[in-house]
Amino acid sequence: MNSAAPALWILAGPTASGKSALAIDLAKRWGAEIISADSQAVYRYFDIGTAKPTAEQLAQVPHHLVSIVDPTETFSGAKFQRLADEAIAGIRSRGKRVIVVGGTGLYLRALLHGLVEAPSADLTLRAKLEEEADRDGNLALHARLATIDPQSAATLNAQDRLRVIRALEIHALTGEPASLRRAGHAFASKRHAFTLTVLNPKREAMYAAINERTAAMFKAGLVDETRALVARGYRETAPMRSVGYVQALAVIDGAMSEAEAIADTAQKTRHFAKRQMTWFRKEQGAQFVDAPLSAENWVPEGGP
Repeated sequence: MNSAAPALWILAGPTASGKSALAIDLAKRWGAEIISADSQAVYRYFDIGTAKPTAEQLAQVPHHLVSIVDPTETFSGAKFQRLADEAIAGIRSRGKRVIVVGGTGLYLRALLHGLVEAPSADLTLRAKLEEEADRDGNLALHARLATIDPQSAATLNAQDRLRVIRALEIHALTGEPASLRRAGHAFASKRHAFTLTVLNPKREAMYAAINERTAAMFKAGLVDETRALVARGYRETAPMRSVGYVQALAVIDGAMSEAEAIADTAQKTRHFAKRQMTWFRKEQGAQFVDAPLSAENWVPEGGP
């Protein structure tokens, strides 16, 4: 870590808490550039369901790590860490401040503290777990994880097959729950000096914002976007297993009405937001502030 470099300013919080708009307003005031820490926004073509910044927003402030990989490519915390480090160095070389914004706690922890030591992937074991998920369903695999590593299961969406399988893989290869390894790593030394601000909306306001955003996504054409992605061969990719796209696929397949898909997406997103806040509350030094916020009437701690 370069102690002479200005600290990273991290803006985190649950989905639909207003992070992106606030970060853009602050970046314009500070002359900063933004690094996205969102595990879904890295994928190209998946736009509506990931709530990426709009083309207009991207034009206002330089953004990094948005739409950078093909949906068929694998992406990991290690890859995010490397690319984020490169982006930080480039931004600082231009004399700009760095704002990191996102809700993927694992990516933020990888950037700030490094990665948990874990065994390399076992392709044979992983293939077996994939077959099990195909045969019995993602929920069955998640239930299996809950019996051996309830803490990891509580932080993972049952449809997040990739991370559920990885947690099962770590347990099988080490005999230890993945959550135990994370807990031991939680307060590792800093890789960068940083200030971490977490938006903390009231639950009722957060749920209302999630419901509104979900309805807006479907109105904006999430089902049509999903249909086009399927036509391009992306049905079996990782981002297609995220909340919103799962339900849009169900509409396309005739398994849900659009109204049912909207309700289910909102419910699953509300649960996800609760898990995000649980993660952020474990972050040492996190400063929680009420949301929504306006850059016009708030002076963030750690800002210039």
